[in-house]
Amino acid sequence: MEIDSVARAISDAGFMALGAFHPTDDDGVPALDGDTPVATLILIGNAGPAMWHRFEVERGGGADPMDAWSRHRVGAVASALGGGAYFPFDKPYLPFQRWARRAGACQPSPLGMFIHPDFGLWHAYRGALGFAARLTLAAGSPMPPSPCTSCADKPCLSTCPVGAFTDQGYDVPACVAHLQSAAGRDCVELGCRARRACPVGLSFQYEPAQAHFHMRAFLRAHQADNL
Repeated sequence: MEIDSVARAISDAGFMALGAFHPTDDDGVPALDGDTPVATLILIGNAGPAMWHRFEVERGGGADPMDAWSRHRVGAVASALGGGAYFPFDKPYLPFQRWARRAGACQPSPLGMFIHPDFGLWHAYRGALGFAARLTLAAGSPMPPSPCTSCADKPCLSTCPVGAFTDQGYDVPACVAHLQSAAGRDCVELGCRARRACPVGLSFQYEPAQAHFHMRAFLRAHQADNL
């Protein structure tokens, strides 16, 4: 099996490959079938609205339709290719952020989410494929500098209406309270204003329906965690 054929299968399922690496024991990748080590891990997700268009056509119901759709789609690819599927929404949570650093060019942004030099903040991980075989990966290039280091104005930190993003971290209660107020309608309907202020990867910015879906999902998850 070649890495290019895996990438095509991922694309056919409506996603894109967002990097791959050969795990070590320190990466926390669960073994396949409980005892077979994973020799190659490929992260799967989206950049921009392309995946959203596929999801809108195929989505089902339920409380978490995108998670269910991702599980079905990624699971089918894993089954067809003889690999295992891993998901960032399963509990206990897997270290997807650590895997992202190992797999590609993403680095933390001032907002806490990872930023990509091309996609900006408009990408997400929906799953990962693990294989027992050590697939040949493209030669890695040095980690590019974070686009945040050369961003003098850092509009992401000054645009949030309630100043939820600071050097001390992310003030979740302040953000949620704003989203639940009339003043927060802009962020709920169009997506986080701080995220939209980032000048990197604007051509991949989520469409309003996609942004609204994720903001509503964020609020539901917060409410569920605080019951």
